[in-house]
Amino acid sequence: MPAAAAADGVTLSYEEVGAGTPIVFVHEFADDCRGWAPQVKFFARRYRTIAFNARGYPPSDVPEDPARYSQARAAEDIKAVLDHLGLARAHVIGLSMGGYATLHFGLMYPERAWSLTVAGAGYGSGAERATFHKDTDYLVGQLAGGMAAVAEFYARGPTRVQFMAKDPVGWREFYERFAGGSALGHANTLRGVQRQRPSVFELEAKLERLDVPTLIMTGDEDEPCLEPAIFMKRRIPTAGLVVIPRSGHAINLEEPDLFNRAVLDFLTAVDAGRWPRRDPASQTGSATLPADRAAGR
Repeated sequence: MPAAAAADGVTLSYEEVGAGTPIVFVHEFADDCRGWAPQVKFFARRYRTIAFNARGYPPSDVPEDPARYSQARAAEDIKAVLDHLGLARAHVIGLSMGGYATLHFGLMYPERAWSLTVAGAGYGSGAERATFHKDTDYLVGQLAGGMAAVAEFYARGPTRVQFMAKDPVGWREFYERFAGGSALGHANTLRGVQRQRPSVFELEAKLERLDVPTLIMTGDEDEPCLEPAIFMKRRIPTAGLVVIPRSGHAINLEEPDLFNRAVLDFLTAVDAGRWPRRDPASQTGSATLPADRAAGR
């Protein structure tokens, strides 16, 4: 795989297929760029597709120092891939950890994004934040024993069982990719990126200023991400929201056709200049009732 150099010298391996307007895919914690295969196959017919492995995910470099992993660096690494390829802008699509990175990339470098697709993002943002930190610390401890034991229970979690039931073959491929990853890379990602990232709700003021066309996506059974998804939809003036029914966390793999079609409709609208800011009249409390209705008649 070819590689791009991040600002701090870490190399980021990537794959590139197709031609046209570029799309950059940013993967989740439990997968790598291979998890975007259903999207690359679909979008490479129309777009130049780029999928890269985050730092900590071989064949990208795996820095030993946890300080070299952070939410800001994850966003910077997207920029590094664009810079390496000489791309002024791209559509950026991220899932989960990659969705967080995509969102922060849009907040930090809005001029570099044609659009943002933020899917399955927000876990650890709400009332469960303390539990999220506790679970993150537990996973770091378990990774000292290698990837296999962690993958066994993580890939069978309450937002993954939907994938298991619908597509056992696809789920097994996902599981094997996760189990074959770097324990050190995953542990440092948990320490530096996952545990330290801000809650989506803490980003309210920044989200309200975000002017990049944005698509928020979530599965309706991805409980930790539902409220953050609605929050982002309400705060980002250029956001649309897609909720995929009877679906968990890895919606790009669990429901690839629904995911691809929703994203294609979004990108087509953006490319045509037909994805405007939300009309203020659509917001709750903005409507003016006729006098007789306002009086209760």
